[in-house]
Amino acid sequence: MNTDLGGYRKSYEKQELLEKHLSDNPLEVFQKWFHEVEVNFNVGEINAMTISTIGKDGFPKSRVVLLKKFTYEGFIFYTNYESEKGKAIANNPNVCLSFFWPEAERQVIIKGKAEKIAENLSDGYFESRPRGSQLGALVSNQSEAIEDRSVIENSLKALEKEYDGKEIPRPKFWGGYIVKPVEIEFWQGRPNRLHDRIRYKLNDSYDWIQDRLSP
Repeated sequence: MNTDLGGYRKSYEKQELLEKHLSDNPLEVFQKWFHEVEVNFNVGEINAMTISTIGKDGFPKSRVVLLKKFTYEGFIFYTNYESEKGKAIANNPNVCLSFFWPEAERQVIIKGKAEKIAENLSDGYFESRPRGSQLGALVSNQSEAIEDRSVIENSLKALEKEYDGKEIPRPKFWGGYIVKPVEIEFWQGRPNRLHDRIRYKLNDSYDWIQDRLSP
């Protein structure tokens, strides 16, 4: 196989990213960007983000998850704590999140440390999920090998019967993480591949230091 993709070209010309338009706090910039993309561009799942972890085998692995909340403290998502990503975070909490909104020609890249959120917060979010999603969390031994799809389908049917008319409890192996950022980069596509890149880094005094990176 020899597939040449060298002819794929796109010129980024929609917007610019200048320091004079930015807040001193990158979380405020993220909130502004998120709102602008949500309002002005037709994005299917604006909260879809890639999370990269380092596994016990030493290899990085990236996968897409959904951001469910962001605050001045960080970025919250939910998953199975016993999944491959959960085990990787337990072994090494340093992670990277990235958003790519091609319609806006924007990226956001976030380095930070992941930690579990309080159990009552995970309980609250779990209760807000549709019953099908609640049962799905109970059914799946996420990242574990199974013989075929009938294994989970049969388990789902059994749980639907077991919890018919009953409240579904949050399993202890499922809940939320918050990623507390130490570095956030905002990337805006520009013509001639001379993209705007503004990086915020948290210093030892917990102040955000801003600089511009060469594209």
